[in-house]
Amino acid sequence: MIALRADRIFDGERLLDENVVLLDDGKVVATTREVPPEVPVRELPGTTILPGLIDAHVHLTADAGPGALDRLGTLRIAAETAGLAATGRALAVTVEQSLRLHLAAGVTTVRDLGDPFDAVLRWRKQAPDGLPTVVASGTPLTSTGGHCWSLGGEVTGVDEIRSAVRARAENGADIIKIMTSGGVLTPGTDTMSPQFTIEELTAAVDEAHAHGLPITAHAHALSAVRQAIEAGVDGIEHCTCLTPDGVAIDDELLAGLAGIAVCGTLGSDRSIVVPPQILELVAKAGISEAALQQAVRRLYDGGVRIVAGSDGGIGPAKPHGLLPATLAEYVEAGIPATAALVAGTSSAADALRVDKGRIRPGADADLLVVPGDPTRDITTLTTPTAVYLAGQDVTPGRG
Repeated sequence: MIALRADRIFDGERLLDENVVLLDDGKVVATTREVPPEVPVRELPGTTILPGLIDAHVHLTADAGPGALDRLGTLRIAAETAGLAATGRALAVTVEQSLRLHLAAGVTTVRDLGDPFDAVLRWRKQAPDGLPTVVASGTPLTSTGGHCWSLGGEVTGVDEIRSAVRARAENGADIIKIMTSGGVLTPGTDTMSPQFTIEELTAAVDEAHAHGLPITAHAHALSAVRQAIEAGVDGIEHCTCLTPDGVAIDDELLAGLAGIAVCGTLGSDRSIVVPPQILELVAKAGISEAALQQAVRRLYDGGVRIVAGSDGGIGPAKPHGLLPATLAEYVEAGIPATAALVAGTSSAADALRVDKGRIRPGADADLLVVPGDPTRDITTLTTPTAVYLAGQDVTPGRG
């Protein structure tokens, strides 16, 4: 057993009166103010201990370079020429590099929501130790020519959709991802319109639930959000609620979102100069930083369960390890810092169905230590003091 003593503990929901966390065999044993005499103590003055952060929306096979998603789409050709095994090895290198960047940012669990060839599911079967936990969907379902079609998940009709969901369940997916509207980075798709009929989307939901899996829907269009609610999804990614007249979120929609985990993918590296062609795509789609912040704030104010995801990997402005910036932008949008921390810890853990995101007896001892008090200054998350996985200090650069 070991003890970590800081100035304060944020347990994933609130600040505690205790300031010591006892760890043993990869689990949290207790929080306390008194350390048993035989237990070694690591003193962490001036810091806060909190659960390791959880990024609920990443793309580990995308390297955050220019055209990252487009280049993933060309892997079919690479697989045909170099072979699927060689392509898988190359993707594994990117996955592990991506995870190290997340770990350096204090992220100890991620949810991957889209890859080619179910590559992350394949990689996970022989993943090395010392990296964040990965929850994964495999290749997302999309319509013919729909958002991220080049990843290989095109489906049409109820039968194909049910078959695709079964295939992902058999391959070990933890969640099903379906693209219910167009997306910014897939030219020719429409962010203002649904990509599936309600019958098709309901079939996907029913098949996922029949296999004991949650399903989350990529949805920018208000009409797609409404459709996802009607079909009974468990989560909605982005949930921008776009109409030709801007973001539209009324009380009826908020009521419909009760019980659904909404992942607002705010946050970007603002030092990156975004190419004009990308800015043009974003403008045409109606997705601005202001619109995204407006949607998340309105959802939060309406009592919707918010989780935090960065969309890390999709391009230079969305690098892996971005989650502290995502949480900072939640605060910038008007969400209290404590609520933003909840979105990146306990609320995300519930959405991912993992025993993480809280500091309580029996929980996995994935922890983050930061200077100062992040409930007062969320930017302290950008300078981690220490990172623990299963009770082991894995702080990058230490040792």
